[in-house]
Amino acid sequence: MITVPEQLVANLPKYYGDRGRAWVADAPRLAAEHLDKWGLTVDGPVMNGVVALVVPVRTADGPAVLKLQIDDPEHPGEAAALRTWDGNGAVRLLREDPVAGTMLLERLDSRRDLLSVRDDVQAAQIVAQLLVRLNAYKSPEGVRSLREIAAGMLESAPAAAQRLANPDDRKLVLEWAAAVREVAGECGDQLLHWDLHFENVLAAEREEWLAIDPKPLSGDPAFELLPALHNRWHEVLAAYDPHRAVRRRFDAMVEVMGLDRQRAVLWTLGRTLQNSLWTIEDGENALEATQILVAEAIVHRPL
Repeated sequence: MITVPEQLVANLPKYYGDRGRAWVADAPRLAAEHLDKWGLTVDGPVMNGVVALVVPVRTADGPAVLKLQIDDPEHPGEAAALRTWDGNGAVRLLREDPVAGTMLLERLDSRRDLLSVRDDVQAAQIVAQLLVRLNAYKSPEGVRSLREIAAGMLESAPAAAQRLANPDDRKLVLEWAAAVREVAGECGDQLLHWDLHFENVLAAEREEWLAIDPKPLSGDPAFELLPALHNRWHEVLAAYDPHRAVRRRFDAMVEVMGLDRQRAVLWTLGRTLQNSLWTIEDGENALEATQILVAEAIVHRPL
């Protein structure tokens, strides 16, 4: 019998309420069903992501992992994205049950991600190199569009800004919305990972590094940068110039990906807006200092 990790037991109700509790209760049965149906044997301690149960297994062909997760209408299309990439820069999908949302995946080294790379700029460059490959594909059907996301942000921003206590925070939200408005007419249709931060890149045997856990989106690759700017934030804050520390990562990623810098700035401000709207929706009445620092760092370049 598979035991669901305590962190997952806590996370699922937090994010999905009663539906999350029901999924946790049913997860051991669902795992056992797929172990039997796909001829798998458990091959190590059960792991978890934020909302996914991950079981190391062995197949007739070797090691793999069984990933089980609740259906999330906000992030459809993970299996479709992995099929599209077919292992090019990302973990390989071996088998899927689209009804249950269960996937059998290539096993990577979960003990080593980009947090282990000493130089944070080098880690950001590795993320960018993977994004060049992942974003080279047109988005498959069934994936959410950046156009939809941008329209929703622009609609929500004015009311959200009014819920902030600090006038400077309200001004920033409206400025970030104005940045999104500048690029919202050309949102793109490339396949985006949407969540490629340092911990979503794992070491592998067939390549040094591969991406995992996409939240697929159809859009502009310039929308991909912010997650890698947030990782190892304590190092940013400990730097002599935190703004420069953020800017070094940002500029390195822009260069590797061959992006127009100003367009990357505008879409990254869109990501700070997106994160901030989520924070306000959760009941906060102040912007996070992290979002403000990132925005300041990429907008204001030293002469």
